[in-house]
Amino acid sequence: MTWHAGRLIDHVHLRARNVANTRHFYAAALGALGVRIEQSGDGWFQVDELFVDAADAKTIPTHIHLAFQARDRAMVDAFYKAALEAGGTDNGPPGERHYHPGYYGAFVLDPDGNNIEAVFHGPVKRSAASVEMNPVPTEP
Repeated sequence: MTWHAGRLIDHVHLRARNVANTRHFYAAALGALGVRIEQSGDGWFQVDELFVDAADAKTIPTHIHLAFQARDRAMVDAFYKAALEAGGTDNGPPGERHYHPGYYGAFVLDPDGNNIEAVFHGPVKRSAASVEMNPVPTEP
């Protein structure tokens, strides 16, 4: 099995109050970014480095900020629209931000209150689409 990952973050784990609602939100919001849910099971799903499962009675939902990469401004706009239509709450409409020249982002709270962003940093040339990882057989 081959999978793709970044260099610094291995994975981010979110705990959802209602994993079905949360999955619906992320399927729509990330779908607008051209990313789909790759793996799922009873009470969980995974997209690249993002892993989400159901919070139980002893575990509260997670509250963090996640920023997802967009290829252009139109993709940020599409993310924002899709996220709101899928049950997200506005936390900052698409627009330029003061973080650095060309920073264009939109912010939405997911069903559990996590601050989810899509950001376009301006035109860039990537060295690779992703890091490709292929398991190496180990000797017994």
